[in-house]
Order: sequence, then C-alpha cells, then structure tokens
Amino acid sequence: MDGMSRDRLSDEALNQGLESLTGWDLQDGMLRREFTFAAYASGVVFAAAVGHVADGMDHHPDILIGYRKVVVSTVTHDAGGLTELDLRLARRISELV
Repeated sequence: MDGMSRDRLSDEALNQGLESLTGWDLQDGMLRREFTFAAYASGVVFAAAVGHVADGMDHHPDILIGYRKVVVSTVTHDAGGLTELDLRLARRISELV
C-alpha cells in the first residue's frame, strides 16, 4: 500500500474526481462501471487483471462477471464511503482496457 488516504471524500472532491473518470458513475454509494467485451473469456481475463491491480493496491472492489460484460464497483468500507483510493483504483482499472 502506498499510503493513499482512506479518508472519505467531500462531495466537492468526489465530483471533481469523477470529472476525470470516463464511464464511471455513482450507484448505491459506490463508484461503478460496466465494461463490455466481444467474448466471455475476454471479460474473465480482464477481471483477473483488475484483481491483480486491486490486490497490489490493497483495495478490493466487487467484480461481477457476466456474459460479455464485467461490472466493477468500489467503495472504501472502513471510511464509510468513497476515498481517493477508490478514484485511483478506478483510473488504474480504466487503463486496462
């Protein structure tokens, strides 16, 4: 872990962070994005890559693998909401596609 703050973001900081996250939105208090793929196996490979990146950051999103889609949702449970760590993880995940 790189010392990234796990303090809950203010609404203003969260909105500012969301501006740089294409495709991500807020749903049920979590950052969420759905990724689509041409084949199921491609989604599985992507989900494994997300898991590898997230584990390296010591931050573990929910990953739902469906037919030709993967949904990733992240929140910092110990902070009771979204933190800079969630924004950073979302950016790293977006770089994978």
